Amino acid sequence: MTKVRKAPTDLRSHRWFGVNDLRAFGHRSRIAQMGYSRSDYAGKPVIAIINTWSDINPCHSHFRARAEEVKRGVWQAGGFPLEMPAISLSEPFQKPTTMLYRNLLAMETEELLRSYPVDGCVLLGGCDKTTPALIMGALSMNLPAIFVPAGPMLRGDFKGKFLGSGSDTWKYWAELRAGNITEQDWQGVEEGIARAPGHCMTMGTASTMTSAAEAIGLTLPGAASIPAADSRHAQMATLSGKRVVEMVWEDVCPRDIVDARAIDNAVTTVLALGGSTNAIVHLIALARRAGVPLDLARFDALARRTPVLANIRPSGKYLMEDFFYAGGLRGLLTRLGDLVDVKAPTVNGRTLGQNLEGAEVYHDDVIRPRDNPLVERDGLAVLRGNLAPDGAVIKPAAMELHLQRHIGRAVVFRDYNDLAARIDEPALDIDKDSVIVLQSSGPQGAPGMPEWGQLPIPKKLLQQGVRDMVRISDARMSGTSYGACVLHVAPESHVGGPLALVRDGDLIELDVAGRRIELMVGAAELAARRAAWTPPAARYSRGFGALYLKHVTQADKGCDFDFLEDGAATSDPEIH
Repeated sequence: MTKVRKAPTDLRSHRWFGVNDLRAFGHRSRIAQMGYSRSDYAGKPVIAIINTWSDINPCHSHFRARAEEVKRGVWQAGGFPLEMPAISLSEPFQKPTTMLYRNLLAMETEELLRSYPVDGCVLLGGCDKTTPALIMGALSMNLPAIFVPAGPMLRGDFKGKFLGSGSDTWKYWAELRAGNITEQDWQGVEEGIARAPGHCMTMGTASTMTSAAEAIGLTLPGAASIPAADSRHAQMATLSGKRVVEMVWEDVCPRDIVDARAIDNAVTTVLALGGSTNAIVHLIALARRAGVPLDLARFDALARRTPVLANIRPSGKYLMEDFFYAGGLRGLLTRLGDLVDVKAPTVNGRTLGQNLEGAEVYHDDVIRPRDNPLVERDGLAVLRGNLAPDGAVIKPAAMELHLQRHIGRAVVFRDYNDLAARIDEPALDIDKDSVIVLQSSGPQGAPGMPEWGQLPIPKKLLQQGVRDMVRISDARMSGTSYGACVLHVAPESHVGGPLALVRDGDLIELDVAGRRIELMVGAAELAARRAAWTPPAARYSRGFGALYLKHVTQADKGCDFDFLEDGAATSDPEIH
């Protein structure tokens, strides 16, 4: 349905500024207090710039400048920009996990847009949870919105070798624990791995989710691939500010763009990138906000047909800077061809296919052709069985091939503190064929479902040359991580899921091709264990944590709050 172009009196902000009553007098006088005259804002779209900059978030350290560049674009297009800070979810620093606060940022975004005189918004995010949170909030409010991704940092450097965020951290940490590198080497990695603004330059959760946002159609074409330090990133920010003003007049809102086609395009893109398993949780939550059905079965169905074309760590060998020079996401999408719906709309008013016109790939080893993929299919796989009745996930491309079908005896850790205390004990009864199991690390149990899923391999096995083992938890895993890690086991152990019933010595079977994860224990024995199981105490009794525990859904449902999922947007506030 074609929408009628808005008139100035149709603007939402007109209710605050454009009428002649006492309240509007107060609004205009306070705008004047900030140094603006009526000519600055009267009859113009008011654009909120939701900025997740913070001194504690290195991934967003350039967002002060980007916000000013967005403002420049808004002014040039005839809008009135207002920067509004929102909570900055800093992946490297926030404990127990930024995932605990994703829904808080989503709520804050929605309420900022609802409660203030805003006609449209520019969302500044990128560090892992900020991207889904901002989009979730914008979808629920459904005002014209455009997303500006933070962009990846430049490649790391150590002794002439390129370093990748996270992936090389885990790699060199294992080598240090095995005694293969020195403390001086380890310090060199520390000093060289993060040397520019921007989020992780591997295909971690950040690049996965910003790429998904572009594939959905919520960014300008090519936006997600530009390194943060590249001057073209600043140009993109200004162009985004210009475009959102026109979106307000055209009344182009997120729910006009985020439909089933867009969600399938995002999932397919994530799979072709060898993207983070975290995308499953985030995209399910995002889709449900838009009223689009998305479940684990759809992920698995698309994974079975989608090749991994991006040769980027941790599944491949290159980094996001290389990906950008090779043609970026537009280049990759052209190679997906009929696997994406090119008729899907995007924020610039053109279809995805129109935005791909002229896109090329300049390096066939970085962005592979479909007849020479990095992995033929199954960038992600969904597992089910008596250990995970509601599903679990694994990243086959990032694990050693021989472990894709495996039976081993369980070595169980009741929580993360137990794991940290005992994993390197010389007397621990474990070998390379064992299956490491971590309990109490899911949405309720940790709480917040931290990125603990890449469970450490015992030091004594590292010294024997072991670099991968089957590991199972109800936690998540950093998108920069790798290994035979079964994640997101649902329902989680903390609420009585079967993972809570696993004991040392139990045999567990993993069959990636068969999509199975089975606890090889009889039904009668499991029933007896369940009868003896005692629910653990709640982790929080007050504040946001208590709200979180009461309302968070399980991993297979997206870990959103049950009262924030799809539904009619809350009415605008009355102005009194």
